[in-house]
Amino acid sequence: MGVLDIVLIIVAIILFVVGIIGCVIPGLPGLPLCWGGLLTGHFIHSKDPVTVPVLIVAAAACAVVEVINFVVPTYFTKKSGGSKAAGTGSMLGVLAGVLTGQIVLIFIGPFIGALIGELLHDASDFRRAFRSACYSFLGFITGTGLRLVAAACILIVYIKSLV
Repeated sequence: MGVLDIVLIIVAIILFVVGIIGCVIPGLPGLPLCWGGLLTGHFIHSKDPVTVPVLIVAAAACAVVEVINFVVPTYFTKKSGGSKAAGTGSMLGVLAGVLTGQIVLIFIGPFIGALIGELLHDASDFRRAFRSACYSFLGFITGTGLRLVAAACILIVYIKSLV
């Protein structure tokens, strides 16, 4: 294994770490970064490099997961009768967790943010706002989980190409 291969492996590790973090934190392109890590596997001289068809399938899967991740939270929020304020509040809740460095807040922030957003939108019905916040949180968790599963699959393909 040459120096270039070692550099590519280090670059891939960085891409995977930031990509997996990006799967949880909105605004960071988690799956595309993980795919970039997989792409480095194409250029590493190993006994089983990542092939172009694998890269194409992984890119298509990433695109599908990102579309689903975009649609699912909106679907859950609308299903609960929530407004766009719940979705906005949910994203602000995650952002609050990121900015404060509180891991727990990254996960409960979407619920709290959605609840506050709904209550600011219409404070007359706490029960509906709470339900909307629950569904918004469910959408966030579903999308994040799907992204993490896809990232794990990409990482497994990459590791298999090295071993």
